[in-house]
Amino acid sequence: MLTKLNPAQYQPASGSKYPEGPFGLGLMQVAQLIKADVGLEVACVDIGGWDTHAAEGGADGYMAKLLQELGDGLAAFYTDLRDRLANVTVVTMSEFGRRVKENASGGTDHGHGNVMFVLGGGVAGGKVYGDWPTLAQDHLDGPGDLAITTDFRDVLGEIVQKRLTNDKINEVFPNHTTWNFRNILKPR
Repeated sequence: MLTKLNPAQYQPASGSKYPEGPFGLGLMQVAQLIKADVGLEVACVDIGGWDTHAAEGGADGYMAKLLQELGDGLAAFYTDLRDRLANVTVVTMSEFGRRVKENASGGTDHGHGNVMFVLGGGVAGGKVYGDWPTLAQDHLDGPGDLAITTDFRDVLGEIVQKRLTNDKINEVFPNHTTWNFRNILKPR
């Protein structure tokens, strides 16, 4: 079945233009699999290069280019799957955040707090879920880290439970005992 799909022949819908490179190609291939109804339930597409310890730059710098690639890819995926989004949920996340203050090399070091974006059908969007701890020095964690206010397992656990209809989230995330769902997804 997958051989017949022929990724080289895939034409994204509605004039979607995925960014060049592995991230755009990965998103396009996931869109193709979704449209082919092959039973895809979960997929992961990685975009590397976020370990920006030096020379992040400003609006035209390295970090801005990464954010542009991420935004362009998500926009193309959204546009390409517009008629199927009721059954698609996209989550962006990273395994680490960045420090609040720039380091001596013009970059930022590994930090605690981070952001996750959720888009797709059934997402109760248009707002920020979580608590903003402020950037005040006395509210930072350790040496300049934004405090974590929402555990990533709470976000993913809600999606596993509501989107994948799997109530065994304690088996998916063992040893996470306190669930704090934010109602990111609308009830079906």
